[in-house]
Amino acid sequence: MSVDQTSWEAAVRHLYEDAYPYDATGPRRHETWILDVLALMARAPDPRGWTGLDDAARNPEREASPTYPFVAHPPAYIARRLQEIDRDSVENLLLALTDAPGHVSGALDFTSSSWACSPLSVYSEDYGLIVVSDTEVGMFWNFADY
Repeated sequence: MSVDQTSWEAAVRHLYEDAYPYDATGPRRHETWILDVLALMARAPDPRGWTGLDDAARNPEREASPTYPFVAHPPAYIARRLQEIDRDSVENLLLALTDAPGHVSGALDFTSSSWACSPLSVYSEDYGLIVVSDTEVGMFWNFADY
């Protein structure tokens, strides 16, 4: 499925308009795609110029830590916290990431005790989805501090 720049930018703005998101895309340049994810966390720009969402971009904390609110972890640390899933699950989780936190009947609740919590950011909770193809890496992340 091919997506153009206009569709991408409209979708990320719509999905995360009421959240504290970080959404970005970039090229896949490494066999070990975790290295490409780390580049996205460090704000490597999309070579096509596609806009993402980065609510933390203007936060003064970024001066001391360019990856803020992500913590600068080594690749092995990140890799242990990610699980590969199929495309149908990706589509469902991408929509679930926009649900309001709390117990909503029929919706995934990322704040429940049944989910393991191992944040990659300075916040008490963060959750997201990383999409990898042969040529691209995309991050859809959200942050919360309850």
